[in-house]
This record gives sequence, structure tokens and C-alpha cells, in this order.
Amino acid sequence: MTALIDLSLLRSSPSVSPFSMPHHQLPPRFRKPFRLRCSVAEGPTISSSKIDGGESSIADCVVVGGGISGLCIAQALATKHRDVASNVIVTEARDRVGGNITTVERDGYLWEEGPNSFQPSDPILTMAVDSGLKDDLVLGDPNAPRFVLWKGKLRLVPSKPTDLPFFDLMSIAGKLRAGFGAIGIRPPPPGYEESVEEFVRRNLGAEVFERFIEPFCSGVYAGDPSKLSMKAAFGRVWKLEEIGGSIIGGTFKTIQERNKTPKPPRDPRLPKPKGQTVGSFRKGLTMLPEAIANSLGSNVKLSWKLSSITKLGNGGYNLTFETPEGMVSLQSRSVVMTIPSHVASNLLHPLSAAAADALSQFYYPPVASVTVSYPKEAIRKECLIDGELKGFGQLHPRSQGIETLGTIYSSSLFPNRAPSGRVLLLNYIGGATNTGILSKTEGELVEAVDRDLRKMLINPNAKDPLVLGVRVWPKAIPQFLVGHLDLLDTAKMALRDSGFHGLFLGGNYVSGVALGRCVEGAYEVAAEVKEFLSQYAYK
Repeated sequence: MTALIDLSLLRSSPSVSPFSMPHHQLPPRFRKPFRLRCSVAEGPTISSSKIDGGESSIADCVVVGGGISGLCIAQALATKHRDVASNVIVTEARDRVGGNITTVERDGYLWEEGPNSFQPSDPILTMAVDSGLKDDLVLGDPNAPRFVLWKGKLRLVPSKPTDLPFFDLMSIAGKLRAGFGAIGIRPPPPGYEESVEEFVRRNLGAEVFERFIEPFCSGVYAGDPSKLSMKAAFGRVWKLEEIGGSIIGGTFKTIQERNKTPKPPRDPRLPKPKGQTVGSFRKGLTMLPEAIANSLGSNVKLSWKLSSITKLGNGGYNLTFETPEGMVSLQSRSVVMTIPSHVASNLLHPLSAAAADALSQFYYPPVASVTVSYPKEAIRKECLIDGELKGFGQLHPRSQGIETLGTIYSSSLFPNRAPSGRVLLLNYIGGATNTGILSKTEGELVEAVDRDLRKMLINPNAKDPLVLGVRVWPKAIPQFLVGHLDLLDTAKMALRDSGFHGLFLGGNYVSGVALGRCVEGAYEVAAEVKEFLSQYAYK
């Protein structure tokens, strides 16, 4: 259930300009043009440039894409590897940073239209602290209940092992099947890459799949679990069986290995979250990309659209951009592409047709976020706890006849998200099993969400909701389908075998779709860039 708020990383098409943050809402520094000490050509002749703040005309690294992955890679290079990457440039085709992260504040409401929150792992907490946001962190109640709709009723999801015997989302037979499977009494692995559905049905049984994992996949990927790869999408769970012969066996081995190699001391600057909780910031998720961009200063270039990339004879790269000031070229020792895979495919085709072909095969289905508000009295009494709507939210299995993928109780999750007496609900609809949302109007999407909510959460006779926002992301979340890791390896190997060392792939189709995984992946890519610059780059 936690993953519903990680319905990330949604990436809207750059052509969908109505979905961008209005220019007047941007901080002042994002509304000013960034000027390079460079030659600008209005015609076909393009000159290379010097980079702000440096004497050299070549950058250590250019990060293409100013979403959360690109910004965090640049921030990680600046904070962890400045000795080899002191001159890092981030370019973004849009007029704002943050990519899919979209926070809106209006009329006493604060809501998200992309990812809603994150799991507060140490990497993302480190990024927040390094960006000056430690005091702006907000964490949800670790005891907030999660629900799954089953047979017309919102049923509690167990939060700890001792709850398992008492919850009614599964039958006794289903619980026994799951328990036996977890310890290894189940069919052996088939010897080929399994889908999420195949893996879970084999290991834990039909009930776990239908009532937990299928809606969970909707919440994380907006995906089809019969096509998602278990190894690629949920690699940590897949690996447990691989190393231990069963899920429980792998868990014990992982714990034993962890105890053999103690963790390094934890950064004392980091807050200590309690329990299994989720996090955001006082004024929403957008605070993180804006804070990173402020830290990087003029090295963040907005409205810079990459038009071509070529390899230089001396080993570096030349990147040509369309900018508000005309065509500009940069030279860099290394490049990280964090743009969506289909955009990267088009740009890399002149360099490697094999890499471009692999990247073109990743699928991004559409998803819409629909944010609505009801008066508190519109909530069904049986859904209230101590007279309040409490909890994280709810997920809806596709078998239950509900079109909405899931609903987050935004006003219950974090403080100051809605006026007193009002309930704020963020709903996701669409995904790989419902691509027809692209043909629906905003009104039809709201009607579908409202109709679903009245079946289990909202009183049927309640007044119409206050509609705050409807955002359609035509290419939302990359699907980690069976064969995903092979395609990714093919793209990376094609670039390497063609001699394009120092050209790295990053972003959510590489690291994982949850916001926290994008940050973790950013540190991993930054370490790769550092290793390359240390060993091969010239000064």
C-alpha cells in the first residue's frame, strides 16, 4: 500500500505545455534567463561555449534532464565528488525544474499532481539535508492504516506480522497457502524470467496475488502484473528466493550477511523516522527540486532543448541545444542522459542504432491524477475512525469493478493540506490496463472517480466534489516488463562497444520508478561518473 504514493516517476510529454507550472508561480530565479559566456549562432554555424564559473571551455559533466533524477545526480556530484566534477551543468527543455513533481497550492489546499510522497530512506534524507530542507521535512503517521477494496468493503491491510491471523482480507486457506509457500513448500522456479503474477502465484498463492500484489502493482507502476518482470520491478523480493531457496530462507540469509558486515556509522545529521512511514515537505515535494536548483545556481539551464550530441576526437562530447538565446553548444568530458527513454532513443540514434532501438522499446502508459475535496460529513460513517478519516489511502484490485487505481487521503497524511472541515483526496486513474483515459475529457475523468468513491468511501447522496485539479500524463511510468533488464543492458553495452565511454543512462527507467529509488539511483550514477572521470577523463 505504501507504494501508492510512489506512483512515480510520472513524466509528462514535453509537448503537453498546459500541464506545466504557470510561469508566474515559479521562484524569481527560474523566471530569469540564464546567460552563458558563449557564442550564440542564429544560423547553422554553432560555436562551443565557456561554462559559467569556470576558466575551462569544457564541463566535467552535463546532465541532460532537470527532473528529480538529473538534479540529484548533479547534487551528488557537487557534494560527494567535487574533486573530480567541479563543473557540472544541468539542462532542462522545459521552463521549470522537477520533471513530474508538481505541487499546487490554492485556496487553502496543497496537493500533488505527480508523485505524492516518498519512503524516507537515508539517501533521500541525505539529499534533503544537503539541500537545506531538514527543517521542512514532514513525516506521516507510521500507524496510519492502509486499505484494499474487496467485495464492496474497504479492508484493513496488516501492518505487522502479529496482525496476520486477524485481518479479513484473506481466507484461512489463503493464509496457509502463503505461509507454506514462503518457507519453500511450493513449485520450483520455472527456469525463465517470470512475470510478477507468475512469481507471486507460485510462491504465495492466488489470494496474495489478487488481493495484495495486483493492486500494489497498480499503485507502483499503474501496470499489468501479468507482463511486469518480477526480477526487474521487485528485484529485492525476487532475489530472496534466488539466494535462499525461498522467500523466508532468503530473508534469513540476508539478515545473516548484513550482520557479518556492519553498516558504517549513520550520518548524525539525518532525522530518524519512526516505523514504516512516508515523507514529504512542508510546502510539498516541489521544495526538493527547487532547493537543489537553487544550490546549483546558474549551472541549471532552463528551456535548453538538446538537439544533437556528437563524440569529439579527444574523447569528450559536444552537445548542441536550442535555447531562448539561439543555438548553443557545450563540450563536456562526460554526459548523463536522464530524459525519458523514448526521447533519449531519438537523440542517440546517430551514435548507436542498437542502443536507440533498445531504448525505444520501453513502454510508458498514460495516467491521470484527479484531486477532489468533499466536506468531512460526506465520508461514510463506517469509514471514520474516532470521527475522522484516518489512514494512508486505499487500493482497488482490477477485479472489483472499480476504474480508479487508488485513492490517497492527502489531508490525513500530512498537515495543512486542506481547510478545516474538508477532506482532500488524490486519485489515480488509467495505466497499462486502461489506456482509454486519453480519449476522456476532464469532466468524464472526474465523474469516473466520483462514481467509484461513492461505492465505498463517500455517501451516495453527498454533494458533488470540489474539483481542484485534473492532470493527464500521456506517457507516465516506464513499465519494467519481462525483458526490461536485458533491453537496458543491450542499450548500455551498445554505447560502450561503440566507444562512447563517459556517456551514461539514468532516470526512472534505469533506477526504478519510486521517487526514493530515483534518488538512490542518482547517487549510484554519480559514483559511476566519478569513477570514469578519475580513471579516463583528461584535465
